[in-house]
Amino acid sequence: MLGHDFRFSAEGETMRWRCVRECGAGGAKEYPTASDARRYARAFDRKDREDLGRRAPLIGLFPLRLIRAMRRQRDA
Repeated sequence: MLGHDFRFSAEGETMRWRCVRECGAGGAKEYPTASDARRYARAFDRKDREDLGRRAPLIGLFPLRLIRAMRRQRDA
């Protein structure tokens, strides 16, 4: 109903992904080096909601931008 929620990890030269909703979906891909596998796993494992408010659309989430700006001024 909600779709897959994949998490990515690296084991040596292999990048693996699996659905955290335990539906059994997942897979693996081999890369030439272990550092390539780690780099791709880290890039794919990032969630867009972690940046919510920093990369928000200008008008739709403008209140979030204002709140973040006020917090930065208060903490500075």
